[in-house]
Amino acid sequence: MDHLRYSGLPFEAQRVVFLDIVLADALVREALARAHTLDLPDWLVVSGALYNTVWNHLTGKPSGYGIRDVDLFYFDDADLSYEAEDAVIRRAAVHFEGLPLPVEVRNQARVHLWYPRKFGQSCPRYTNSSEPISHFASKTHAVGVRYDTDGQLDLVAPFGLDDVFSFCITPNRVMDNRQTHETKGARARENWPEISVVPW
Repeated sequence: MDHLRYSGLPFEAQRVVFLDIVLADALVREALARAHTLDLPDWLVVSGALYNTVWNHLTGKPSGYGIRDVDLFYFDDADLSYEAEDAVIRRAAVHFEGLPLPVEVRNQARVHLWYPRKFGQSCPRYTNSSEPISHFASKTHAVGVRYDTDGQLDLVAPFGLDDVFSFCITPNRVMDNRQTHETKGARARENWPEISVVPW
């Protein structure tokens, strides 16, 4: 049960541990450093690369285990065309070349344009890069990290961190994302059997 040693602690204590763990991981540290120098507006590294790194650290697994990619959000509503986003994606591909995992870059100002076609339901028109993580299928996954203007790590965690440190995947019913919650929960349990998945 040592992997649960930070479960139930106050948020501020968990925040310090969370940031220490992700910054100590060479892969995440490099991804964050490169994201910072890519200089995108309102950028945020989110989700799996962060909470999976914490689970790997607490269960003794190697860096990068179970992580498919690094999700990098940014927000730019000056040009909502596909071409503008694609240009950023191409620039990022060169910028992140050599990183062990692919980096998926998405402009959160455009999500409402393609989300209904891909998922069969509407989603809000977001106003910044932090807002979308409040709509992730599982509250546990709603984490984001970036460097602020002073070079300090800034954490976005609208539902806190206790689910992450409790190895518990909790549904976020703000949207009808049951299938995503269940699919991601099942996959996570294959990699980290310590995880429990709260039913939708």
